[in-house]
Amino acid sequence: MVKRTLSFAITIILSCPLLFGQAPANPVTAILGAFPPEMNILQEQIQQKKDTVIQQVRFTQGLLNGRQVVLAQTGMGKVNAAMTTTLMLEHFHPHELLFTGIAGGVNPRLSPGDLVIGTAVTYHDYGTLTPDSMLLRPTHNPFTLQENPVFFTCDTGLVQTARSVSKQVTFFKINDRNGGHQPAVVAGIIVTGDVFVASSPATQKFRRQLGAEATEMEGAAIGQVCWQQHVPFLVIRSLSDNASSNAASEVRTFYQVAANNSASLVMALVAALHHAEQE
Repeated sequence: MVKRTLSFAITIILSCPLLFGQAPANPVTAILGAFPPEMNILQEQIQQKKDTVIQQVRFTQGLLNGRQVVLAQTGMGKVNAAMTTTLMLEHFHPHELLFTGIAGGVNPRLSPGDLVIGTAVTYHDYGTLTPDSMLLRPTHNPFTLQENPVFFTCDTGLVQTARSVSKQVTFFKINDRNGGHQPAVVAGIIVTGDVFVASSPATQKFRRQLGAEATEMEGAAIGQVCWQQHVPFLVIRSLSDNASSNAASEVRTFYQVAANNSASLVMALVAALHHAEQE
């Protein structure tokens, strides 16, 4: 009787791959965002919801457009983003990770409401601070102590799919002093730092030194964790402001529509991933 019970217990344990850190049988897409408005529209579309709280972070599992997903809110800043990403990868073993949310515009040709599909992410505040400049440096892998790349490249397949499906998404129109416009969608570099940028000279520097399209506070931290753990990732941002001296007032005006547009593109991308999986 003891042997039969032990054998049954071993069978149950071996049938639970998460106990051994293995990926689940069906691909899971992880989706992160910093604030509730960036996640609520996605939460409302989730079917078969199951919430799990790990280290005070709530993870919501379910189906989104037919695909298994896990959603979580990171909170603001690089440390919160890295912590939540680490918990996500450790406990749910996603096939890929998507980040959705708002950002400040760096490219002067972009306006609030426009979207940036990240081709790469990097830090604008990591390096050596001298009396007259910031000398940007690469981060280091904490285990091997080797230098990481300065730019963490987003998965090219995800970038291509996001660009393709963006042409079929009906985004919310941006109402502004000129009467309104449909959002533009571009692909390019997104820069990250632990500051809310409200400075035209700063954005000019980001554009000149790093070729940036947008600036935010989480993307590169997520990119670093995913790159070190070999998990494909993509950062999608919709501009809430132009990161100038008017940034705070622009955020109040454009936050919700920007968050909705970013989430709309993420949902279309998830649907495309599910469709590709079925082929």
